[in-house]
Amino acid sequence: MGFVIFGAGGGIGSEVVRLLAGAGWPVMAVGRKLPGLESVANCRSVDATDFDAVEGTLSEAYSLFGGVKGVVNCAGSLILKPAHLTSRSELEATLAANLVTAFAVVRAGARRMQEQGGSIVLMSSAAASLGLANHEAIAAAKAGVEGLVRSAAATYASWNVRINAVAPGLVDTPLATPVTSRPASFQAASKLHPLGRVGSALEVARAVVFLLEQSWLTGQVLGVDGGLARVRSR
Repeated sequence: MGFVIFGAGGGIGSEVVRLLAGAGWPVMAVGRKLPGLESVANCRSVDATDFDAVEGTLSEAYSLFGGVKGVVNCAGSLILKPAHLTSRSELEATLAANLVTAFAVVRAGARRMQEQGGSIVLMSSAAASLGLANHEAIAAAKAGVEGLVRSAAATYASWNVRINAVAPGLVDTPLATPVTSRPASFQAASKLHPLGRVGSALEVARAVVFLLEQSWLTGQVLGVDGGLARVRSR
């Protein structure tokens, strides 16, 4: 039995791969670019918006590992624009990278886990439940992910397929470079979080692994966001 991580080349995805591999699990790392993971995982270059490719990847992992214990979708993108400045192509790309990939992973993962059960973890965002200016496209996509989590968790509970998500705040990863690379925006973003700082990829990855391991959790969205979505500090 092993794990399959889609979007494994990103900051959070790569940390999930390293945590699982470090614990001795066989891991298939899936993404368009996977630098530095070849030594710890079986690497595959796959477009996670392609339903057939995602299903084929899971079939290969089942054959290679003798089963799949869990699947994670860390594929995604980030766009910070108000709706009136967001083009249709930008919206469609955002929905594809964040929501379509999640749907593809749930679709294929649930089908493959029908007999043995397992865990599927998706990535949401604090922006899905908190009104943040200039986050319209990504908030719409991630809110869709959260709806998918709840509905699919209900559908596949009888198969013992658990479906959950992690909803981070701002995390210091390459995806967030447009914000974190500028001192003024980085400081402002840090202050938005009640704990006074942005998160690390490792902190979010640990939450993903926690959800993979829990056998009595499903339909949940775990906020790992420094209190951003739920807490108001003084």
